Amino acid sequence: MKPEFLINGRLISKLAPPYIIAEISANHNGSIDRAKETILAAKNAGADAVKLQTYTPDTMTIDCNTGDFLIREGLWKGRNLYELYAEAYTPFEWHKELFSFAKNIGLTIFSSPFDESAVDLLENLETPAYKLASFEILDLPLIRYIAKTGKPIIISTGMANFQEIENAVEAVRDEKNNNIALLHCISSYPTEIEDAQLSTLARLREFFDVEVGLSDHTIDDFVSILATGLGASIIEKHFTLNRDDGGVDSSFSLEPDEMKSLVEKTKLSFRAVGTFSDMRPQAENANRAFRRSLYFVADIKKGEAVTKNHVRKIRPGFGLNPLHYDQIIGKTCLRDAKRGDRVTKEHFID
Repeated sequence: MKPEFLINGRLISKLAPPYIIAEISANHNGSIDRAKETILAAKNAGADAVKLQTYTPDTMTIDCNTGDFLIREGLWKGRNLYELYAEAYTPFEWHKELFSFAKNIGLTIFSSPFDESAVDLLENLETPAYKLASFEILDLPLIRYIAKTGKPIIISTGMANFQEIENAVEAVRDEKNNNIALLHCISSYPTEIEDAQLSTLARLREFFDVEVGLSDHTIDDFVSILATGLGASIIEKHFTLNRDDGGVDSSFSLEPDEMKSLVEKTKLSFRAVGTFSDMRPQAENANRAFRRSLYFVADIKKGEAVTKNHVRKIRPGFGLNPLHYDQIIGKTCLRDAKRGDRVTKEHFID
C-alpha cells in the first residue's frame, strides 16, 4: 500500500479536493515584483501552491545557432534555445526572496529543478517538495539526486512511454523514497482538447500505485475539471496576471479570475464524484415514499386467501417490498384489512 502523500501537511489523495498548483514559469516577464504579484494573486485565487522553475540558460543548453539549437515548430518556432531560456528563467538570486514572500503570505512554494545545482539551491531554501518537468524524465541521475532528499516528488509524464515512466519511478524508489505522484501531461503548447487523453489517469494510478494528477496545457479549465471527475488528485496550471502582457507561457496560462473559477469548479467536481458506498445518500430519504410497495386494494377478512384482486404494487412505498408479491398471493391473511391498508408481514406471520 502506498504511503500518504503530503506536501506541507496537506493530504493529496482521491479522498481530498484536488491540490491546485499555479505554475508561474516565465510569467514573471523578467520582474521580481511581478513574480511577487503573481504569487499573491495565486494565493487570493485559492491555489494550494505556487511553483517556480529553477534553471539558468547555461544549465539548460549552450549559446549556439546551429540547426540543432533552433526550435523548428510550435509556439516558439524559430527561436534559439539559449535565447528562449534567457528570457524565461527565474534567476537563482530571486529564489530566496520569492520563497520568503510566499511563506509569509501562507502559500506553499516549490519548484522544478533542471540540474543538480538547482536541487542544492532548493534544499537550502527548505523546499517542501519537488516537481520534475516532463522534459527531464530521462535524466535518471537528476531524479535520483532529487529522490535522495526524501522530499515528495511530482513527476510529469509528457512525451514519456510507460517504460520511461517506470524507469523514473523505480529510480525514486531505489533511493527508498516512496513519496511519488505522477502527472499525466501532454507536452504540446497549448494542448488541444482532442489530444488530452485523460483515460491515461486511471492507468497510471493502477499500474504504478501512486497518486495521479494532470499538468494541463489546454487554454481553459474544462479539461482540469473533467480530470478531477476522473480521479486527479493534483491539477497544475500555468498562471499569469494578464495574458495581454505577453510572456513565453502566457497564451496557455490562466488569469486570476480564471484560476479562482478553476479552484471552485474542481472542488465542485470532487464533491460530485464523492466516494462509493452501498448506503444511499440521505438526500434521497424523502423520496423513498414514492417508490412502489404492496397495498390492499380491496377489503379482506381474517382467514381469507389473498388473491390478485386484493393486493397491488402501487405507490406510496410504506408497505412490503414488491419482491414479496408472488409469495403472498394464495396465502391466508391472518387479520382483517381494508382497502388502502399497507401490506405488512404481520398479515401473514403470527
